Amino acid sequence: MSDMTAPPQPCHSMRKTFYDGSTRQLYWTDEEVPYPDGQLIVSRTDLQGRITHANEAFVLMSGYSREELIGAPHCILRHPEMPAKAFASLWGDAQAKRKWHGYVKNLRKDGSFYWVYATVVPNIRRSEVVGYTSVRRKPSRKKIDEITAVYQAWLSEERITR
Repeated sequence: MSDMTAPPQPCHSMRKTFYDGSTRQLYWTDEEVPYPDGQLIVSRTDLQGRITHANEAFVLMSGYSREELIGAPHCILRHPEMPAKAFASLWGDAQAKRKWHGYVKNLRKDGSFYWVYATVVPNIRRSEVVGYTSVRRKPSRKKIDEITAVYQAWLSEERITR
């Protein structure tokens, strides 16, 4: 993954190390892009989490072109304020061939963010998991406020254990 480009407005920054050992310079702002009413974001990944399909809503909300998304690791959207514990739950369920639901704060290419309520399901062919599909919808503001407090507590725990 290439480093992000710093946005022109004031922003936060950090060098992030991902699960596979790769690193990326991240920049993010406090600007939220509202999730559009009536839209579903759909993407598919292979077993390594590389994007193999991105619908138009995903392209628009992410701020990346389809060409930038296809083949990129899905963690290109991982906001630094998302705790590892949330993704451990997602991957644990998906790899056990179970459906996962949860709230995710995604990082856009321009450094702004958007919240989703995501459902992730394993794609199973002949009893084998061959990839994953994620369908995201607009979350309620009340649920975002509730989960933000939980995620902040989890992030604090992660900082202590580092």
